[in-house]
Amino acid sequence: MSAGRVLHVLTGCTAVGKTEWAIKWAEANTAEIISCDSLLFYRGMDIGTAKPSAGELARVRHHLIDIREVSEPMNAAVYSGLALAAAAEIASRGKAILVVGGSGFYLKTFFGPIADGVDVSDETRARVAGILEAQGLPGLVAELERLNPDGLGALDTDNPRRVANALGRCLASGRSLKELAADFERAPSPFAGWDVRLARVDRDPAELDARIDARVGAMLQAGLVDEVRRLAPGLAKNPSAARAIGYRETLDVIEGRSPVEFLAAAIAKDTRVLVKKQRTWFRTQLPGHRVVDASALVDPGSLFLG
Repeated sequence: MSAGRVLHVLTGCTAVGKTEWAIKWAEANTAEIISCDSLLFYRGMDIGTAKPSAGELARVRHHLIDIREVSEPMNAAVYSGLALAAAAEIASRGKAILVVGGSGFYLKTFFGPIADGVDVSDETRARVAGILEAQGLPGLVAELERLNPDGLGALDTDNPRRVANALGRCLASGRSLKELAADFERAPSPFAGWDVRLARVDRDPAELDARIDARVGAMLQAGLVDEVRRLAPGLAKNPSAARAIGYRETLDVIEGRSPVEFLAAAIAKDTRVLVKKQRTWFRTQLPGHRVVDASALVDPGSLFLG
């Protein structure tokens, strides 16, 4: 197989078995793996993320794993640049490339633009925060409506974070949300010119439920509570990581908001909610792609067509 400028992307919901088949495919195709998981960036977040083991990492070279301290936030725009640089470097060595992960917004970087390039200064953020503090959410919405006489489109005006982000971008750019959306639609994909081939692994819901229960049990037995306790100071500085499934429920136990005997059930329940959301997102937000039954998969070569 010629590596060229071909990018294979393998996704699927949590606990479906992406890592196993990714490593098999990579070994069969002399490939290297680029992680597309929003939590594998963080050093120390190992058990709760089901990070590939040392043995798995030794079998196939992985990129964009353990590149941040848990206290250092990550975002899709930064990820996009890192992923593009990693893909170009791998291709320059004649290796095939396999992107693996189920983090929806990060996956989008391989199929289209994910950021509009608006740089919101600290001064502007402070101005928006001041409006929120003095006038509440209605004040933010009123200012945003003043700057957007054509309307706010589909913006969720009940969500303070989204309204604040929208207002900050309008103030920083001097443009309306409609104009910013048009600019975004015209922006090139970071991977324009690459042949991106997408496949998704899935399983029967009952089988996946059993895998989720087994995974949660294995995480707790491996020391998830101790891992989260050790990471707690860093997680306090990174709300996105602290809200991750497995970590937020364990923090609730550590900080006395929930009894430990309910921890496994809470993590499993929240994982199932996430899986439902992931499946909907994959169907509605990703381009057309091949779906493979992981439980019936025998030959890793059948993951992708072409």
